[in-house]
Amino acid sequence: MLFDIFTNLTHNFYDKKKYCGEYPMNYENIKYLVFDVESVPDAKLIKMVKYPDRDIDELSAVKLFQDEVLEITDGKSSFIPVTFQYPVSICVAKVHDDFTISDIICLDEPRFRTGEMVRLFWHGVEDLYNHSSLITFNGRGFDIPLLELMAFRYGYKAKRHFKDKFAGRFRFGTKHIDLQDWLTNYNAIKLNGGLNLLAKIMGKPGKTTIKGDEVYEMFLSGKIREINDYCIHDVLDTYFVFLRTRVLLGELSIEKEQKIVSGAKNFIEERSDESPAMRSYLDNWGNWSPWPVEG
Repeated sequence: MLFDIFTNLTHNFYDKKKYCGEYPMNYENIKYLVFDVESVPDAKLIKMVKYPDRDIDELSAVKLFQDEVLEITDGKSSFIPVTFQYPVSICVAKVHDDFTISDIICLDEPRFRTGEMVRLFWHGVEDLYNHSSLITFNGRGFDIPLLELMAFRYGYKAKRHFKDKFAGRFRFGTKHIDLQDWLTNYNAIKLNGGLNLLAKIMGKPGKTTIKGDEVYEMFLSGKIREINDYCIHDVLDTYFVFLRTRVLLGELSIEKEQKIVSGAKNFIEERSDESPAMRSYLDNWGNWSPWPVEG
């Protein structure tokens, strides 16, 4: 019985829900996993570690920690460090070796249980798609360390990830391509504007009505579905930035990239009636029109 439950959950979140393109349904056709994580402060852990002797509740502990971070950063940010966070959304775009998009999923939808999302992520990376490359934006600095810490918390195996020195932890390989790391020449510069800037350069939505620092308030309001919709937007932006980096590397011509982008737009349109995230992304879609233009 337990095996049947495990199998059903795995197929639910790692098999394609809809057929797209000419590819048969099998894991080997997926070469890239473009993913993003949304997280919230771990109120219980913050209270236990930071303020065990303070007579305050867990939510007050989070607020106190945020105020401390804000003071340390001279008012620039109240974002709590990754070690004191846990994920509430993990969304993944599955991409073929010709860079066309196959599917986008949010793990453990519609329940979005943290432990199950983390289990499914590592099961996918370690077992089902162990031949695929991870594509992130600041994944080395946040998403991967967070998911490693969650594997530690729940006792989930990630053997290949930790033991293979050329796997996802290797900075200069191809098993994990952190686009922020790559585009900044491995932190030679600070990419002010981040993913939002790069997406808007290409006419894609970037940040619209929600920003990352609003996720915690949405979580407290019970808006888990909306957080996952926001995560899907980040995944799509990351995917389009990834395509443009392949143009820079000469793996795609700009003409081929634009053809793939057009196909991705069709993919989004086909799902927009049943997916608020896809509809919202499409509503904010723009075409690539570089500037300045010489007269």
